[in-house]
Amino acid sequence: MKIMPILTAILVSAVLYLGIFERDRLLGFAGLDGAEPEVAAEEAVAEEVAEGDLIKVVVQTSSAREVDNAVILRGQTEAAREVEVRAETSGLVISDPLRKGASVSEGDLLCELNPGTRAAGLAEAQGRLAEARSRLPEAQARLPEAQARRGEAESRLTEAESRLEEARARLQEAQINYDAAEKLSEDGFASETRLANAEAALSAARAGVTSAQAAVEGARAGIVSAEAGIEGARAAEESARAGIASAEAGVASAEKELDRLRITAPFAGLLETDAAELGALLQPGSPCATIVQLDPIKLVGFVPETDVAKIEVGAMAGARLVSGQEVRGQVTFISRSADPTTRTFRVEVSVPNPDLAIRDGQSADILVAAAGRSAHLLPQSALTLNDEGLLGLRIIEEGNVVRFIEVELLRDTIDGVWVTGLPETVDVIVVGQEFVIDGVVVAPTYREANG
Repeated sequence: MKIMPILTAILVSAVLYLGIFERDRLLGFAGLDGAEPEVAAEEAVAEEVAEGDLIKVVVQTSSAREVDNAVILRGQTEAAREVEVRAETSGLVISDPLRKGASVSEGDLLCELNPGTRAAGLAEAQGRLAEARSRLPEAQARLPEAQARRGEAESRLTEAESRLEEARARLQEAQINYDAAEKLSEDGFASETRLANAEAALSAARAGVTSAQAAVEGARAGIVSAEAGIEGARAAEESARAGIASAEAGVASAEKELDRLRITAPFAGLLETDAAELGALLQPGSPCATIVQLDPIKLVGFVPETDVAKIEVGAMAGARLVSGQEVRGQVTFISRSADPTTRTFRVEVSVPNPDLAIRDGQSADILVAAAGRSAHLLPQSALTLNDEGLLGLRIIEEGNVVRFIEVELLRDTIDGVWVTGLPETVDVIVVGQEFVIDGVVVAPTYREANG
């Protein structure tokens, strides 16, 4: 059995016992105080207060200054526009494909389809249009003819009404003659022959009135017929015009169908995919190519609802990409509705990208300029926590009385920290703040602020 491991274990146990359970005695034997430095300092302060001496602190007078403010977002780059160009009609591709990465301008041909019988359809539509246009002059000529017939009918009506008045006058005269002949015949002053002649003249006058009335009715019927002819002529003209419009629509449809055979770029950009291959059959909705526009490019971030009011459209913004490249732009969009899951608002910044060095989907740290705020620049060491764990500063008020004020940390710099929540001018304890509490009277020593 080896003795060294046992002796080593006994020695370690003894050292641990002395270091833990006999620590004070061991330090006293060595001539050292066992208290921690901070505890010793607090005990010294307590002893000084007990003896009636004021605690000495170092105080710095600070005045508020206007500082630039900014909202920091985490986001990524996004193409200004991206579209998958699709076919609107069916047909075989007869053009050589453009390869992805190619640069295209607005209107450049991406895919061309076989026209098939579409040219014949256009010719047929144009023929129907010519035929419809030829019907219009004929229909337009019918209207003056119908109007002329109406004029003739009105003239006949006037003439017939004149004859009717004349026939009625003759009837009235014949009636008078007949009545006179009949009276004279009864008195024996007129012969039977005269009475018979008067009666014949009366009958002829009545027949003339009947004939004139029939002529008037016929003239009126002619007017009605002429008006119907006018309406028919107008309807024929409208029908001819409708036929022309329908034929023109057919021509436009056939021409549009031919235009759909050439699928072009809607805007300038880069091809993100190859164009459809030669000989491929495209149906309506089939993809031809995908185009992205990277100049300008967007920086997209999401701002929390607590900071969204600080950002305005048109505000300047800068960003550092994951590659280290720094860019600048302007805020062009702030969402009006929050994301239901994250309760954040989408913010877009437009950035020039003429050399297309910035790619779609790169991570970026975005800094958006906001309205300036009044703040104090103080040493970071002056910050402290109260018993509730709130971050703040201890200041000196009238009578050198200490008071704790909660502050908001805006920014940390090499010259100190910018904080808000303090009065315009304030005396801040920068050394000794940890050894005093609210209401304590201290002996301040003032020093000048740095910067």
